[in-house]
Amino acid sequence: MTLLFHISDLHFGLEDPAALAWLADCVARERPAAVLITGDLTMRARPREFAAACDWIGALDVPVTVEVGNHDLPYFNLVERLFDPYRRIRGIEALLERELDLPGVAIVPLKTTARAQWRLDWSKGRVTPKALARTLAAIDGAPPGSRILVTAHHPLVEAGTKGRALTRGGARALRELAARGVTAVLTGHVHDAFDLVQSTAAGPIRMIGAGTLSRRIRSTPPSFNALRLDPTTGALDVSVRNLAAVPTPDMQIRDIPPDALPPREPGDPVAPVGTVPPVDPPVH
Repeated sequence: MTLLFHISDLHFGLEDPAALAWLADCVARERPAAVLITGDLTMRARPREFAAACDWIGALDVPVTVEVGNHDLPYFNLVERLFDPYRRIRGIEALLERELDLPGVAIVPLKTTARAQWRLDWSKGRVTPKALARTLAAIDGAPPGSRILVTAHHPLVEAGTKGRALTRGGARALRELAARGVTAVLTGHVHDAFDLVQSTAAGPIRMIGAGTLSRRIRSTPPSFNALRLDPTTGALDVSVRNLAAVPTPDMQIRDIPPDALPPREPGDPVAPVGTVPPVDPPVH
């Protein structure tokens, strides 16, 4: 049985120190095979926020993979966002969007963030053909018989909702992943845990979302997912852990809500009109 910790939306700058310390203690005691972080390490992609995130990740002392979230791209510096969006993340560059090969299990990243796109809200997800092709190639190149977990920041579709924050290209990506027998797609972004089975033209596929370890909570307390995967049978058990000891079923939302918008904190900056595109209204 392979134990994995799936965490998301740490939002250093508005992190929850107690939740982070608790997660680090769980890692030290249980030694998961890997910690999978599905984006939004920071609040505003500030250098000091990344520095704090890098220090915390480095102290975990287990394999870690990190997806880039919409909050991890430069917010105020449009030139940097467009031409060097990952400059501030160089401290953990080796962990970004990397594949992990564990015994019988392959962790494969799928990029869903965009430095720019043809809509006003750049915080929303987008799966480009190039990003999807890279992920599919990695899946096809995994050792035969591997159980595949795909990690991304944005949920690829919004089951049972109006699609207000729909990830462009997400439905196609989910269909292609289902066709390859992917065990589950792990995401963050909405700050509440979920565990859904989504139908596609290629068959069903499981979508698992992690909550937040920040103070930007929505419906549930800070939490993370503990995944136990049997590489032989493919059986995957998910438990949502939280300091408030709320049972897993009560921590999981039934659908990804169309208005999953953590409240804007007092003092959150607002980008000057005409200088920065509206990449981050009060979103996830």
